[in-house]
This record gives sequence, C-alpha cells and structure tokens, in this order.
Amino acid sequence: MQSLDINFIYFYLYLLCHTLIVFMHYTLHQLQIFLKIAELQSITKASEALHLTQPAVSIQLKNFQNQFPFPLTEVVGRQLYVTDFGTEIAHAAEKILNEVHAINYKTLAYKGQLSGRLKISIVSTGKYVMPYFLSDFMKMNEGVELIMDVTNKSRVVESLEMNEVDFALVSVLPKKLVVDKVELMQNKLFFIASNSMEIKKGLTRKKLFEKFPLIYREDGSATRAAMENFITQNKFSVKKKMELTSNEAVKQAVLSGLGCSIMPLIGIRNELKNKNLQIVPLKGLPICTSWNLIWLKSKKLSPVSKAYLNFLGSEKDRIINQNFSWINNF
Repeated sequence: MQSLDINFIYFYLYLLCHTLIVFMHYTLHQLQIFLKIAELQSITKASEALHLTQPAVSIQLKNFQNQFPFPLTEVVGRQLYVTDFGTEIAHAAEKILNEVHAINYKTLAYKGQLSGRLKISIVSTGKYVMPYFLSDFMKMNEGVELIMDVTNKSRVVESLEMNEVDFALVSVLPKKLVVDKVELMQNKLFFIASNSMEIKKGLTRKKLFEKFPLIYREDGSATRAAMENFITQNKFSVKKKMELTSNEAVKQAVLSGLGCSIMPLIGIRNELKNKNLQIVPLKGLPICTSWNLIWLKSKKLSPVSKAYLNFLGSEKDRIINQNFSWINNF
C-alpha cells in the first residue's frame, strides 16, 4: 500500500512538473485572447473587443491550441464552440490573469497609488452620461482599470444582483434589491419625430398616436417601460409599432421617417441642433426621471469604489454644469 502511495506521489509530481514546463510556453497575451474567445464564442467578436485584427487573434489561438493534446474549440456549421476541456482552460486562464492583475495592483499600492478594478454596468442610454462622470477620475488614478458593460436594464439589474459589478447606472430603481444610490442628473424623455415628417399643429395626442407608427425599444428597457406606462395611463391606441434593440437604432429609424418615438433627450442633442429631429410638444411630457448610480447596500466596497464615491461627492455638480447645462434649455 505504501509503495502504491509513493508511486502515486511520484506520478503526480511528474504531471505537475510537466504542466509547469509546458506552461512556460504560454504568454499572458495568449491567455487573454483565449479567455475573450471563450467569453464571446467568436474570433471576430474577440478581435473587436481586444482591438486586434482577426488574423492576429486566429494565429494566437492556433499557437495556444498547439500546446494541448485536446481541442479547445470546435466549429459546427459556422459557429465556434468552446469544448469542455477548453472551458476548463478558460477558467484556469481567468484565475491566472486575476493573479497577474493583483500583482500589478499591489505594486501600485506599494508606490502609494490608488489601484484596482472599477466595474460598472449601465443601461444603454447611460453611455451618453456615464463617461463624463468617469473621465477625470480615471485620469487622476492611472492605476485603476475600468470595466464598463453597456446593456439593457434587465441585464444591468441582474449583474448587480449577482455581485458581478461594483455599481450600476439606472434611471428606474430596482424594486427587488436593497440599494444605496447617488443621484447624478435628470433624465428627460420627449416625443420625437423626423423634421421631414409633417405634423399638423393642433393634432390631439390621441390622433397623433393613432396616425404615426411608434418605434419601441426591446422588452427590459427602462425607456420602453416609461413609454408603455405613458400610453397605458392615457389609454391611447397605437398604430403599427416597431421594436429595436438600442437607442441608436431607434434614433436612426426615426430620422429615416419610419415612425416616431419617446426618447431620452440626452441621446439626441446633435440631431436637434442640426434640425434633423423635432420635439413634438405633448401634455404629460417630458417624462422626468433621474440617473442614479446604485450599489448593493450589503456590498463591501473596495478602496477604489469608495474613492470614486468621494470623487462624485465633490465633483458631480461641476461635471453637470460643464457638460449638461444645455439640457435646461428644453
């Protein structure tokens, strides 16, 4: 029995040493690329996310694959899939990269610099807002790495609930979560149409919604929820509607004359300035909400998160006055 145990230990040590020797051929760059491919299930999307060319990503994947006796990925039809073995390697790669980041952060911390990751999930319209509240903070703290996910409200709330992010930016507070918040600025939603669309003055709200097609955001969007609530409260009948999955897509559809929509003012500044879009005055509009940066009340905030909240406390008003004073004109 003892002999078997010793043989097993020798065999285990052999495998461990062999693994370490092989590992020396891996590069952090290859690990980063493979992890991104595993996350996105696509070489094309990974190359876009990493700002690399597709051939460069393909070559690195091939070089990485050549160091394993089992396939990491497979292509079925035209879709790339990560194998079970590849999934295990991706998990290991993530742990290794996290440790590398930790080393970098500790080095910066030893130098007296703020360091770490700041993870924020924001609703799609928030991309017009959040960067302005981050820019100066990131310039002041070069040791901080920003990870910002732009998606719809449902996914934003889910990522917060699963503790995947430090903060979330929403215009409607989630009812099921206990959160703390910092109110950033007002969010106004107006009824908009293309300037090429002739809308007679004096047209009633009821007739307006019956006459012109309405363009919606997808289910789960806070903008859509606000629009549907307004329509329901006023008992309007809506002409044939279209559904699109981003504010940019809705804006382009309205610009083309496909229909009208209720949209956040924050995303149409240039189109109003260039007189490509018009705001149609309606009783009950604009719908006014607020952009809120929220976090779980039970979350233990990192030094970076605390520093960011302190930054907002002292700089929020300046940022609003400097970048968003134009909103008061509407």
